[in-house]
Amino acid sequence: MTILNTLIQAVLQGLTEFLPISSSGHLKLWQILSGQPAAEGNFLTVVLHMGTLAAVLIAFRETIRELLIEALRMLRDIFRGRFRVRDMNPARRMLLMLMLSLLPLIPCYFVREIFSDVRLPVLALCFLFTAAELFFASRIRSADKTAEKITAADALLIGLFQCAALFPGISRSGSTVSAARFCGIEKETAVRYSFILGIPAILGGCLSELHDAAAGTVTVNLPSALLGFLVSAVTGILAIRLLRKLLRSDSFTVFSVYTFLLSLLTAAIWLLRG
Repeated sequence: MTILNTLIQAVLQGLTEFLPISSSGHLKLWQILSGQPAAEGNFLTVVLHMGTLAAVLIAFRETIRELLIEALRMLRDIFRGRFRVRDMNPARRMLLMLMLSLLPLIPCYFVREIFSDVRLPVLALCFLFTAAELFFASRIRSADKTAEKITAADALLIGLFQCAALFPGISRSGSTVSAARFCGIEKETAVRYSFILGIPAILGGCLSELHDAAAGTVTVNLPSALLGFLVSAVTGILAIRLLRKLLRSDSFTVFSVYTFLLSLLTAAIWLLRG
């Protein structure tokens, strides 16, 4: 795990985690081409995800703080017998919808090994899937639902799309934002919902991989890992600012074209490598 290799992957992670083009797909493609051992690559991916997770916590700290306070209030109301679904405020409703969106991930935890061992042809197909969902999502013009109008069906569909994004090459943010757009949710709300939904999902995956490192199955280079964490966090914050500016544009078509071309490139590399 050289310093240069870590820096390259940290920048890749920070830029591509929040743009809908699959950070895990870019990292997996780089790791395959550079010949990095799978166990070392998987651990570095987790460290870099932790960096971009820190970026989300910083960028959306006000929304996260509001949701945490509302979670405590909801627990208080439940214990006092005052919890009423019909009387929920927007923050409580969004909190419950986020919980629903996380439910489809639970069974995926028990079969998570199938998502990590991805080869070039599968990676190419996953990039193609991302291109397709972004293309169709970018055609939607009439989405106007805000957080307080998200339904249970919307939340579950977004959660199912997030499960598909466990495969490297399928963008988590691209999938969840696309699903939200398919449900009629406006762009600002879709992006905020997607990023906050990713916090427990990314954290769960990271804890699982860190457990393997603590068990001694992965050799850890702490200085290199710390550098990767910091670079991915800083790059991630910059990427979030960029994405917010891009939201003012008409669509995500440019990302659809990019992932389509990346799919073709990945397929070409596979064919040339035999």
